[in-house]
Amino acid sequence: MECGFVYDLSLAPAVSELARGHIGEYEDLLGAGSAVLRRRSAPEVWSALEYACHVRDVLLAQRERVLAARRCEKPVAEPMGRDERVDHDGYAEQRPADVARQLRDAALLFANVLDRLSSADWGRTLVYTYPDREERSLRWLAVHTLHELRHHLHDMRRQLDSRDVRLG
Repeated sequence: MECGFVYDLSLAPAVSELARGHIGEYEDLLGAGSAVLRRRSAPEVWSALEYACHVRDVLLAQRERVLAARRCEKPVAEPMGRDERVDHDGYAEQRPADVARQLRDAALLFANVLDRLSSADWGRTLVYTYPDREERSLRWLAVHTLHELRHHLHDMRRQLDSRDVRLG
């Protein structure tokens, strides 16, 4: 993977604490200033603010998926509409301070449901539809969410460090 992330399922029980820890990094990046946060280095590449909004929504969607897997046998994790949300929710127009607060809240909500999983719950499964339809454990879902947090921090930093963004 481009970001160097390794899917180590033994990390799953630590994901709640790791998620809480990464939010401070997002908050720091979201303090960069509204104009630079909204700029895209290329039309097809999200801005740093759009990546932050996406991560907030991923955390909320993953929380709901964990809760569904605890209450139902093998629920289907329907796609969250990641690309549509950019326009439908107006990611680029949101206030960075609001997004930072919402990201913190989303991470805390997600971490809370992970902290409440028993050892048996980690093995509960759901059908994940991306990139291929496959049955996945909550252990995998937690680690996948950590990947999202780390990968999009990398994306945000790349956008904020981009010469095109700084000069644009």
